Amino acid sequence: MSDFAQAARQSTRALRDLFPRTPLQRNDYLSRRFNADIWLKREDLSPVRSYKLRGAYTAMRKMRAANPELRHFVCASAGNHAQGMAFACRHFGVKGTIFMPVTTPQQKIDKTRAFGGDRVEIVLTGDYFDQTLAASQGFCAAHGAQFLSPFDDPDVIEGQASVAVEMLEQLGRAPDLVILPVGGGGLSAGVTQFLRAEAPATAFRFVEPQGGASLTAALEAQEPVKLRKVDNFVDGAAVARIGDLTFAALTWVRPEEVVIAPEDRICTTMLTMLNTEGIVLEPAGALSIDALTDLAPEIVGKTVVCVTSGGNFDFERLPEVKERAQRYSGVKKYFILRMPQRPGALKEFLAMLGPEDDIARFEYLKKSARNFGSVLIGIETTRPENFTALLDQLDAAAFAYRDITKDELLAEFLI
Repeated sequence: MSDFAQAARQSTRALRDLFPRTPLQRNDYLSRRFNADIWLKREDLSPVRSYKLRGAYTAMRKMRAANPELRHFVCASAGNHAQGMAFACRHFGVKGTIFMPVTTPQQKIDKTRAFGGDRVEIVLTGDYFDQTLAASQGFCAAHGAQFLSPFDDPDVIEGQASVAVEMLEQLGRAPDLVILPVGGGGLSAGVTQFLRAEAPATAFRFVEPQGGASLTAALEAQEPVKLRKVDNFVDGAAVARIGDLTFAALTWVRPEEVVIAPEDRICTTMLTMLNTEGIVLEPAGALSIDALTDLAPEIVGKTVVCVTSGGNFDFERLPEVKERAQRYSGVKKYFILRMPQRPGALKEFLAMLGPEDDIARFEYLKKSARNFGSVLIGIETTRPENFTALLDQLDAAAFAYRDITKDELLAEFLI
C-alpha cells in the first residue's frame, strides 16, 4: 500500500466522526440507456450536498493536529467550499471568516451561515472571485489566520481521495472506468492518486465545462495557465486556472481522456436526471453523467462510476436551465423576423405554425423601414424537425428572417 493510499484510508476513517459514507448507487436508467453497468457516487447527498466537506475537514483536522493553537480559518468561495469549511468550523469549534463575492446568490450565503452558525463570519467583497481571493489572503496576513485552499493543498487532496476509498469498499471490486468532474483539480488529483495505487486496472475520464477547461489548457501548455475568459454557469467547476499541486498529480493525463461538455448540454442532463430519476444536481454535479454521451461507444458492457459532485442547485435558476436545454435540443429557437407592415401579414405568419408549435415570445423591436418592422420571436415545439417545415414556408412566402438562437452577442442583449 502506498503512503498516500494509507493516509487516504486514515482520513476516510476520521470522516466517520462527521458523516456516514455517501451512497454508491447503481442507476438502472443510465445502465439501460448506455448498455453498461453504471453507478453513481452520490456526493450530492453529503451533509453539505457536495464532496468539498471532505477536503475542508481533513485539512482543518491535520492543521490543528500539527498546531493546536490554530483557532481562526479563512477561505474565499462562492459556494461549496464555503459551506464545507463552515460545517468543519462548527464541528471543531473554531472561528471561520468566509469571503464571498458581492454577486453571490443569497441562497448560498444563507446556507453557508446555517452550516457555520455563530462560528463563521461572512464578508461580501469584490465583483469577481479574483478580487475576493485577494481580499481573503490580505486578511490572513493582517490577522494571522490560516488560509484554507479549496483545492490546491495536499491535505485537501488527501481528503477528496476518501471518495475513492469509499467507492472501492462499496463496490467490492475495481470499476473499469471512473468519470470525474474537473474544476480546480482537487477531486481528480485525490481520487486518481488513490486508485492508481490500489486499482491500477481502472481507467479514468475527466470532464470540464466548455467555458472553463483549465485542465485542457494546462495539458496543452504543460503547465497551469490562466484562461482569458470563463463561463461561470457551471460555477462549481468554472475555474480559470487549475492548481499547481493538483496539476502536478495529473500530468500523466492524456488530452483524449478529457471530455469537454457544452454548458447547454449539461442543462439537458440536469433536467433528465431531475425528471426521470428525481435527482437534483447542480451543473458541476451533472458533468460526469453528461460525459456518458461522448463515451457511449467505449463503455458498453463496462462497470462505470460517475461521481455526482454536488447538488447545491438554486431552483430560481430552473427557468434558465430549461431554456438552455431546449435550445440545445433544438426544440426552441429565436428569430428576428422582418414582418411586412400590411394587413394580414401577422395572420399569414401564424398560419405557418404547425400544431406542435407555440410562440414563447413576440416583441416588435423597431420599424426598420416604411413597409417592414423587425420582430423578435421565440418558438417552442416538440420535435426539432418541425422547424424545417416552418422555415420552408417562410422561404416560400419570401419572409426575411435570421436565426439568432446561437448568436451569443445578440442573444445576450435580446433574449
